[in-house]
Amino acid sequence: MTYPTLYSLQHCPYAMRARLGLMLAKQAVMLRAVVMKNKPPEMLALSVKGTVPVLLLENGRVIDESLDIMLWALTNNDPENLLLADDLEKAVEMRSLISRNDDEYIDCLEKYKYAKRKHQADEQLCRQNCEVFISELERRLSSHDYFMGDKPCLADYAIFPFIRQFARVDRQWYLQAPYPKLRCWLNRQLQQPMFTKVMTKFPLWLETHEEFLFAGG
Repeated sequence: MTYPTLYSLQHCPYAMRARLGLMLAKQAVMLRAVVMKNKPPEMLALSVKGTVPVLLLENGRVIDESLDIMLWALTNNDPENLLLADDLEKAVEMRSLISRNDDEYIDCLEKYKYAKRKHQADEQLCRQNCEVFISELERRLSSHDYFMGDKPCLADYAIFPFIRQFARVDRQWYLQAPYPKLRCWLNRQLQQPMFTKVMTKFPLWLETHEEFLFAGG
């Protein structure tokens, strides 16, 4: 039996959410672990962007955006209704929240991480720019356990890797910041047994030329 091929990097947040989507959809793939300092030519031949994740389907189609991989997998199989198929209005709101994460918050997060790493004077301002989105998430979580209600949806998993990064930039500040609901939400995600599986470390494809079955039922 053949499966799609996924090029993935263990700690990349984009690759992480692609793996989350595949795991949630129970979509088996053959995973090829890579590092960015030594990119496989096979991966570069599939996607000119040169970054992970890259998914090669059995029919030759290539999907090289993490959210698109999540949507492809969950459109095929969504046992937990993470796409909110029964509530179009809420689904549109959910996609808007993810878009703001991807189009606005992630850029602020990258600047915050850089400012912290380089000990720049604008570190606090960069963090405050992130907090515009973080504060909205905290408000949402004041009403229910997840971003769109009492059950997780695509937004929770698509946004999770980038909140995980935010929490790690300045751990001491984060632990006393006025976002207790977000901290509970993040801890709940991190403690899921599924997260341990998603973060499994595999030998590098270029070193072993060995790929590994990932996700599936």
